[in-house]
Amino acid sequence: MSENPYQSPMASGTAIGVLSGAVEDLRAVARYQKGILVCILVQILSGIFVVVLPQLGQAESLALVGLLVSIGSLIVGVFGTVFIFLLATKVYSTGIGILLGVLTLIPCLGLIVLLAVNAKATGILRQNGIKVGLLGANLSQI
Repeated sequence: MSENPYQSPMASGTAIGVLSGAVEDLRAVARYQKGILVCILVQILSGIFVVVLPQLGQAESLALVGLLVSIGSLIVGVFGTVFIFLLATKVYSTGIGILLGVLTLIPCLGLIVLLAVNAKATGILRQNGIKVGLLGANLSQI
């Protein structure tokens, strides 16, 4: 028996909203969503930092910090692309996964794609009776 008496019943070994219907894929969706949420958070923080950075002054030291923020944003973009592709192949098809992965590399559009796929993952997890918080689902519930 699960620890949540109000949780909707799930058939053994089946999951709603994932292509295969397997509970293992539902766990994968929850893990990939956590990665996407971290990427969203870092992208928003780096965007704020880029706006605030010129206001601080001392151009020599800020150039180095700006370069580091740019490199960090690029790395987060690559991780976001990977997480989007992996999640989209569990929920959509491989072709859509590739398309969404490529779209995440476009700066502003990438954040919108991350938010849209995150919303889809949240909906799938909630359909399966899994509580989703600020930083994703509790993996012990799956």
